[in-house]
Amino acid sequence: MTSGGPELSDSQLSTTGLAPAGQGRVLVIACGALAREILQVCSKNGLHHVDLQCLPAILHNRPDRIGAAVEQAVTERRDSYAAIFVAYADCGTGGQLQAICDRLGVAMIPGPHCYSFFEGNDVFAARDEATAFYLTDFLARQFDAFVIKPLGLDRHPQLREMYFGNYEKLVYLAQTDDPALTEQAKAAAARLGLPFERRRTGYGDLEDWLATTRNF
Repeated sequence: MTSGGPELSDSQLSTTGLAPAGQGRVLVIACGALAREILQVCSKNGLHHVDLQCLPAILHNRPDRIGAAVEQAVTERRDSYAAIFVAYADCGTGGQLQAICDRLGVAMIPGPHCYSFFEGNDVFAARDEATAFYLTDFLARQFDAFVIKPLGLDRHPQLREMYFGNYEKLVYLAQTDDPALTEQAKAAAARLGLPFERRRTGYGDLEDWLATTRNF
């Protein structure tokens, strides 16, 4: 899929992913949670040579499966493209995904997770915020599906303190200036009983990394 495709559904991106349209000469294989941001960056910067395939965002609930899913997607598509890029950070795979990308000879975006590269890996590392719980635009929209329901807080709200008692704040890393999303993020912080902070990050390192696809 290229930047002029149909409207995206968060539900589709969470559970099914997004198949490529096969129109570009470079393929980016990404997490479904990054689809909108990648399409926006490509449109903004004229990266019309990029085709996008997204794996289901819900894989983040089982990071041990991300590496195999990425490897399968690369293997299936590599003969159809001049180059393939992987828009996943480590994402809880403990280095497994990087090892797979190195073996397959495909470039992977640096960083431990999307919170880091959205803010900028150097900036994020310098903050050293071990007690902050983060949301992105996608997670602000999908807070119930990715946080409340998987942790069982919709059925057992008394577990909130066990899961979140050691966090000191919720930080919303905003890719866009959307008042409605800000309100959703504030509501999420209130549900978790955490102070709220919003940071406007934009696309961070993701934008610069996607620009490197011009070299192919």
